[in-house]
Amino acid sequence: MGALKFHVIIAFLACLFACNNREPSFTTWEVTGGSRMNNRYSDLAQIDTTNVRQLQVAWVYHTERKDSSRFGPMECNPVIVNGVLYGVSPKLKLFAVDAATGEEKWSFDPADTMMNKTWHRNSVNMNRGVAYWEEGTDKRIIYTVGPIVFAVNAITGKLVSSFGKDGGIDLRYELGRDKPEEMFIAPTSPVMVYKNLFFVSGLVGENTPGHIMAFDVKSGKQQWIFHTIPYPGEPGYETWDDKNAYRVMGSTNGWAGFSLDEKRGILFAVTGNPSNDFYGGARIGAGLYGNCIIAFDAVSGKKIWHYQLVHHDVWDRDLPTPPALITIERNGRKIDAVAQTTKQGFLFVFERATGTPVFPIAEMPFPTNTTLTGEKLWATQPVPALPKPFTRQSVTEADLNHLVGDTEYLELKTRFKSLHAGTPFTPPAVEGTLVFPGYDGGGEWGGPAFDPTSGILYVNANEMAWVLNMVKNKITLPVSTTNMEAGQTIYRRYCMGCHGPDRKGGGDYPSIIGVEKKYNKNKFLELVVAGRRMMPGFNQLSKAEKDALASFILNLQQDRKAVYKGSEKEEAPKTDLYGFTGYNKFLTKEGYPGIKPPWGTLSAINLNTGQFEWQIPFGEFKELTAKGIPVTGRENYGGPVVTAGGLIFIGATADGKFRAINKRNGQILWETDLPAPGVATPAVYMLHGKQYVVIACGGSKWGGQHSDAYIAFALPSH
Repeated sequence: MGALKFHVIIAFLACLFACNNREPSFTTWEVTGGSRMNNRYSDLAQIDTTNVRQLQVAWVYHTERKDSSRFGPMECNPVIVNGVLYGVSPKLKLFAVDAATGEEKWSFDPADTMMNKTWHRNSVNMNRGVAYWEEGTDKRIIYTVGPIVFAVNAITGKLVSSFGKDGGIDLRYELGRDKPEEMFIAPTSPVMVYKNLFFVSGLVGENTPGHIMAFDVKSGKQQWIFHTIPYPGEPGYETWDDKNAYRVMGSTNGWAGFSLDEKRGILFAVTGNPSNDFYGGARIGAGLYGNCIIAFDAVSGKKIWHYQLVHHDVWDRDLPTPPALITIERNGRKIDAVAQTTKQGFLFVFERATGTPVFPIAEMPFPTNTTLTGEKLWATQPVPALPKPFTRQSVTEADLNHLVGDTEYLELKTRFKSLHAGTPFTPPAVEGTLVFPGYDGGGEWGGPAFDPTSGILYVNANEMAWVLNMVKNKITLPVSTTNMEAGQTIYRRYCMGCHGPDRKGGGDYPSIIGVEKKYNKNKFLELVVAGRRMMPGFNQLSKAEKDALASFILNLQQDRKAVYKGSEKEEAPKTDLYGFTGYNKFLTKEGYPGIKPPWGTLSAINLNTGQFEWQIPFGEFKELTAKGIPVTGRENYGGPVVTAGGLIFIGATADGKFRAINKRNGQILWETDLPAPGVATPAVYMLHGKQYVVIACGGSKWGGQHSDAYIAFALPSH
């Protein structure tokens, strides 16, 4: 009997060990990205290459229940737990619906909370997902609105009052900086949960550091903080020429979110560049931990390894998505690795535990002949030997758009010759630089999908050229300056980059001409403090600066002769010695990209070999294909999901299509028109024996249709 008990115990322990070390299940979608590995893969195969053409709408949920034409896009990848789908509306309402029917269970509006004034209705209205946590009967959704992290009861939709203060944490007061009320932080990607911890960073203002923080999921108390701009005595501090950077510099933030190796307890974060985006004269040096992939011990916050993928970034090459955690076979051995896509179209692969590159990475020389005062560019940048870039890396005269007429081609050619061009790291210049791949990639925030059964990674990409024009700012303001004149100078420092020198906007940013018809001075100043949509808040400006900015933008006639009341010694930060004239794409007069197609692609890359399996143009202009022009591809935002059924599901494109693609050869097997572009990553799940694919259809940054709908697709019932 004793021997039998012994064998039973041994068998139990063996089973327990196997359970704790098995590959995770990919049959649910309880975490944004499908799993904490962030590989956007589903083991479900009910929908496959033979029946996908039968897909039909299973349900539609309207998050706002009314006309949504005035709302911004939705980028949320929802999670599905215990038959309930949790997502976020265009106006940042958290909701729970029956995942089989789309019937609402509850909706939580942060505007109804005590913290409404803290985050403000005008705050950045972008959310890419939420996180779920449970312990016994305590089930919570952790999600962010502006600077607030909320804990909401997953069953009732009510705030968990024991969390933080009245159910929320104000992250501005957790960064350790002086004057927290002047900080701007608004996480747009979901927090990552591990055991009783969650991790967060976020979109930040130019004066706000993007430190990575861990909090207790029950109490909301901070457990650790990693300074992405290192303090004296911390590793990386020596990479900043300005030894005061930790007190004054901003950004270097993990806005893209996180991946997690649960078995090893390793948290992976990626960061963007330090402020400001295009001028580094005030931050000479490599600037750790800007543009890095960083591996942490999740419990302690201790850094395990890091790798900087752009040195001294002045091209806005933020790492746009956390890595996919993958396992590949290379030279006869299995390797647990991380795969990191980048805006410049590179794909880096590192061993997960050590950060050792799987494929060689060379430090390649690039031009450093800058003409900007005080700037000192880094002489080399890391370039992987394999895989080869998944986007083109340069534009020459031969690459200009050949679909236009002769007259317009000559005009394109003249514009192109006036610009600096030739590499992905051509120095910014007052004369103008062609930035390619563009600010939005290459690879973007939607991230790749990885199929563990084949070792193939799928990534969608933009191939758009942008024009960067630098301009030298006026640093000091004379004592006799009027409010109107001071406001114009302040506008050039802080607002021109998005809204342009003529205030007409462009690209993804609106015109603000005539804004005085919509805002009085008080409402405008509220907007400046809180931010709105992609616009950060600027509460670090003095009262005099805010008043002057209002005078200029609202054209307040009474302030034309009023003397500016700022300090006579007032100076702009050194980071603002240069500004830029706006986010301007290199386009034809008709609005098409100024370079040859493809303008958007979808690639399949075998990470066992480092070689491409296939690449296709992704997205179309219907009017061009109607003329017999081959599919050109289009801009795309959001990511793919790959399934065991042999399919890639992806929305993302500006043409508003939702597609199912054969993962083996890139053939489009099924597509449908969405009510508005689905610039979000879909989710795949099974419920009551039926497989569903759901996507948020909020509309896009390109204008056109907008919606508040989540749409689920499934095979017809028999």
